[in-house]
Amino acid sequence: MTNNIAIIIAFIVYLGFMMSIGIYYYRRTRSMADYILGNRRLGAWVTSMSAEASDMSGWMLMGLPGFAYVAGLNAGWIALGLALGTYANWKFVASRLRKYTELANNSLTLPDFLQNRYEDKSNLLRIIPAIFILIFFIIYTSSGFVAGGKLFETIFGLPYTYALLLGAFVVVFYTLAGGFLAVCWTDFIQGVMMFFAILLVPATASYLLGGPSTTLAAIYTLDASFFNPFQKPDGSTIGWIEFISLMGWGLGYFGQPHILVRFMAIRSSHELGRAMHIAMTWVAISLSAAVLVGMVGKAFLIEPLFGTNTETVFLVMTNTIFTPFAAGLILSAVLAAIMSTASSQLLVAASAFAQDFYRSLLHKKAGQTELVWVSRLSVLVIASLALLLAMNPASLILDIVAYAWAGFGAAFGPALLTSLFWRRATRNGVLAGIITGGLTVLIWKQFAFFGLYEIIPGFLLALLAIYIVSCLDKPPAKSITDTFDAVGKSDI
Repeated sequence: MTNNIAIIIAFIVYLGFMMSIGIYYYRRTRSMADYILGNRRLGAWVTSMSAEASDMSGWMLMGLPGFAYVAGLNAGWIALGLALGTYANWKFVASRLRKYTELANNSLTLPDFLQNRYEDKSNLLRIIPAIFILIFFIIYTSSGFVAGGKLFETIFGLPYTYALLLGAFVVVFYTLAGGFLAVCWTDFIQGVMMFFAILLVPATASYLLGGPSTTLAAIYTLDASFFNPFQKPDGSTIGWIEFISLMGWGLGYFGQPHILVRFMAIRSSHELGRAMHIAMTWVAISLSAAVLVGMVGKAFLIEPLFGTNTETVFLVMTNTIFTPFAAGLILSAVLAAIMSTASSQLLVAASAFAQDFYRSLLHKKAGQTELVWVSRLSVLVIASLALLLAMNPASLILDIVAYAWAGFGAAFGPALLTSLFWRRATRNGVLAGIITGGLTVLIWKQFAFFGLYEIIPGFLLALLAIYIVSCLDKPPAKSITDTFDAVGKSDI
């Protein structure tokens, strides 16, 4: 009981601080530009840390270590795919997206940009993407709530449902109150916490085992195959389909609205180079450490973990190694990871509803204050639907994340890339790509053809649809690319 009290105190200190940030920015949120993009005034450090904290989520501290606990270095392929995808996103997409969205009538959301980019009068390029955003973000947010439920269930022994509601309440509170600036600043703090926590746990466990050499020997003794990245947990060798599926995670980055919105919000495109260096350092170290947590945990934990409990390896190690209050602070990093992504997803989904449904279809003359309150109400509705999906405690966090990640990557990745880099892409082509990519993921997931990760066929078929329909369509009379070329490399 004393241990729980110390952990609770640490959690309360952390949660109180996060919620105070939400209250502070509530007083500074006056328009949709403030609520959705922070009026484009983020610096390099906050942009980079916010993007990566909202990206990695609780799955980096729970899902990936859980996979590594079972599969060893085989889990490293996911980490490598994600690292490569992160680099490509920052290197090729970030700067152009930042400039294009401002040139395209100061677009605030991804559907907003697509409609303005192609001057779509039918609103289909706003409504169809918004539908997929709502579908996949409800799924994605539910993974964060599952992680939160497992966290409180493991630490405090709370019933899963109560633990789920407690974690969801805090996320919804500061998203509801502060909007984008609150989310980004809490993401910055949470990103720092996640970084040190994911390093501290495996390093301390290795020290207690007698050092790196002793730890490696202990892991090798338990399961020598852990050091073979090509060997799966069942002892078979990884095939081309499994390899492509694991590396295919990197394709998802080009279509994640909650990450792309950070590129749109930075103060100037010239700050993106520094932001990329900060982000890549964080990603490379953090993902490597996450794999180490699972591998070291295999040797460190006396009682083995099975089934969905493998995803609690970080939590169990933390509880075993540290004093209750210190454990509470480290475990707050898990809650930080969960909150950072869930809040970002809720905000983007709510923004899509307010901007792309409410304003476009229901009330075209809605004022800024009204739209902010519609967004806040949307947060409550979307969170409630995500909670319903999260009610099953047997859900694997990594599986839920993989589904939503594929949905966004296939639906929006090809559409965004062609909109930024291919002049010949047309409104109908991009619309066909979004529908093809999104539906392919939804259908492929149900049948799991060939065991291939659904993002691969979804992404490729979406690109093909954009190419074929655009080539059959009339060439666009003009494009944002022309405006961009005219402006040149101005500081936008």
